[in-house]
Amino acid sequence: MFFDSRLSASGAMSCASCHDASNHFAPSNALSVQIGGAKLDQAGTRAVPTLTYAASIPFFTEHYYESDEEGDGSLDQGPTGGRTWDGRVNRAREQAAIPLLAPNEMANESEAALVARVATAPYARQVKQLYGDAIFSDPHRAFGAVGAALEAYQQNRAEFAAYTSKYDAFLRGQTQLSPQELRGLATFNDPSKGNCAHCHKSQPSLSGKLPAFTDFGYVALGVPRNPQIPANADPTYFDLGACGPLRKDLANRLEFCGLFRAPSLRNVATRHSFYHNGVFHSLEEAVSFYATRDTDPKRWYPTGPDRNVQKFNDLPARYQSNVDNEPPFGRHPGETPVLSDQDVTDIVAFLRTLTDGFNPQGVDKDGG
Repeated sequence: MFFDSRLSASGAMSCASCHDASNHFAPSNALSVQIGGAKLDQAGTRAVPTLTYAASIPFFTEHYYESDEEGDGSLDQGPTGGRTWDGRVNRAREQAAIPLLAPNEMANESEAALVARVATAPYARQVKQLYGDAIFSDPHRAFGAVGAALEAYQQNRAEFAAYTSKYDAFLRGQTQLSPQELRGLATFNDPSKGNCAHCHKSQPSLSGKLPAFTDFGYVALGVPRNPQIPANADPTYFDLGACGPLRKDLANRLEFCGLFRAPSLRNVATRHSFYHNGVFHSLEEAVSFYATRDTDPKRWYPTGPDRNVQKFNDLPARYQSNVDNEPPFGRHPGETPVLSDQDVTDIVAFLRTLTDGFNPQGVDKDGG
């Protein structure tokens, strides 16, 4: 089902069209947002996230406490978890339903329309074997079966959570990082410099579980507005993440406006667009934004008619107090950035060690 383009209104788009298995289940192109719809002429509003390592995302909660094996269980980590950039669903089957029915994605006009397509697919017999011969006479139940199948596929650890990066081999004692990669790791972890590990945990848990490179929490980074997203042509349109417009239940929680879930950085070096709006298209640029967002804002944001830099221009002014100012942020224009150009280069070198598929000599890819 995941690879079946017949399950879209266009007949030309499958789950794999956006979640390319050859690129760690992320887009293989550099578009900020992907194009779908019944005629393949409708643009999305957010960058497509990878599906790798998504099975470990906890259910959404406004107040997350780590388990004892994760860390300090006494600290309230705040809003955490949930699928999609805004955490509005919790299970892979619920997430799968979104693109199947979205008018700008696979664009099935209803659950029944999708089920009718499944009923004529080669695997329809297998669906009947699992759920009974009458399954397709109940569209809602059959739609749920489709979601369950897609969820089961995404639980395949070998494909979706392989833990076969160079950094994993390093943690297992199977290889060494280069001096530059080690510098990048140190800067990544340093709370006074990169401070990346604040959201993208890089160390094994207390029980030895390999790091997910995210705490699954929410943060407002104030990335620039992306003019490549057609919806942004409307100056009154803003994607506010956890408080809407796609998520509805937190619409009145102003402290959530502008917050998006921190993604895992595993396989990040193979991505072609970065952040929720896909505004940047190189890893170097994405890391450099952290370094100079506040010290050189004119590098990232447009200048208005009054010749002032329109900082945080993708977030209405009343929500800009939600933007993160922890290091390396928090400095002022003209000040020396916390991260030097060399620091940025070193961090990027380290991030490239997070790509799955590394095979240390004499060791199988599964780490055996």
